[in-house]
Amino acid sequence: MVERRRAIPEPLSLTVSLRGSREALENCQVFHLTGLLDAFSEPVFVKVVTKYLEEGSPNLILDLTGIDFIDSSGVGALVQLAKLVQGRAGIFQVVSNPRITQTVKLVRLEKFLSLRNSLQEALDRLKEGSTGSTETA
Repeated sequence: MVERRRAIPEPLSLTVSLRGSREALENCQVFHLTGLLDAFSEPVFVKVVTKYLEEGSPNLILDLTGIDFIDSSGVGALVQLAKLVQGRAGIFQVVSNPRITQTVKLVRLEKFLSLRNSLQEALDRLKEGSTGSTETA
């Protein structure tokens, strides 16, 4: 299991419709997000996550289980961040919920975005060094 460095997640300043926190773990960064990942929140979301990627571990887990809505701009942001992480030789994973999974599967990006069913599954995959995808419910 991946060791946690921080006991309390660090709150993020995002938008009114997108809220979140960040945890810096031993070998990855975990972002817990709630709200809407859409055209309005996408620019700030990408900017904030990119800043942390430049300063910390290239391994990234986005916990989107609290996201109520994602549109094409939100999916585009996930693709952009996945490419950034891969360019830094990191591992990118998304902890999904049924809404996210359905939207991502519509555009056939579930393997590229490495959808996971739970944060623990993502942490276990990171420990294994695996970037392969699993099917989510």
